[in-house]
Amino acid sequence: MVELERHRKELAGYCYRMLGSGFEAEDAVQETLTRAWKTFDPERGALRPWLYGIATNVCIDMLRSAQRRARAMDLGPAAEPGDGLGAPIAHERWVYPMPDQLMDPAELAVSRESVRLAFVAALQHLPPRQRAVLILRDVLAWSAAEVANLLETSVASVNSALQRARAALPATAEPRLEVDEDLLARYVDAFERFDVDTLVALTHEDAVESMPPFAWWLSGRAAMHEVLVASGGEGCRGSRLVRAGATTFGQYLNGEAFAIVILETSGGLIRGTTTYLDPSLFPLYDLPMSFGGPGRK
Repeated sequence: MVELERHRKELAGYCYRMLGSGFEAEDAVQETLTRAWKTFDPERGALRPWLYGIATNVCIDMLRSAQRRARAMDLGPAAEPGDGLGAPIAHERWVYPMPDQLMDPAELAVSRESVRLAFVAALQHLPPRQRAVLILRDVLAWSAAEVANLLETSVASVNSALQRARAALPATAEPRLEVDEDLLARYVDAFERFDVDTLVALTHEDAVESMPPFAWWLSGRAAMHEVLVASGGEGCRGSRLVRAGATTFGQYLNGEAFAIVILETSGGLIRGTTTYLDPSLFPLYDLPMSFGGPGRK
């Protein structure tokens, strides 16, 4: 079982891209390792391809009856300042984040683009087998022969599926993700002081902001400024941000877990902010549910 556990983090990254949810990815990995422990036979081949084959089948089974996961920007036009949030949408519809610490650090170092929310959301447009082929070939750099062997098909079939997947994948047209430590520090300081002018000044002119589980989202610096001023700091004043990943923070409001905030940065500015109003995500990031006193998980 120790040998199986060595592959947990890389399998988590693969399953996350397939499923679009950190929670479901963890479930898929656990099911994969359980099946492998019961069935692995060294005479049938190497362990790693065997595990990926099981993980692929587990993910495809999980996707059979699932709705496509999405971001707010995929569900409708941007809101106008003054629009209400509307009714929350079921968690099964959202692309959820995957904590860095649950994934392979070596893979993240060279392929952080492939776990950004926009890319994972775009993957959800593909049929499951095409999705698997594209991830294995373009993200994990498997050969066509290796993928064909894993999926028990031909190299020609794999190449055809890859071509169709590339053509069908919606273009995200987003710049390379950067981790700008100075920018993040200035953002945290402005956020905790609820300094609206500084917060807005730190964003791109065409930045976007969303707050799952609501389909409501904003486009543009001007709209964000208007909404922040009108809010008077509701949901922000009294907050503290605790680092939970490269560009991820846990937001505590009045000392209690409130939201997971994911930033996308480029060119020294914030390009996108996704605020998951879901405290149940905090344990996934190994964050306490209370800030200050003894933490409750």
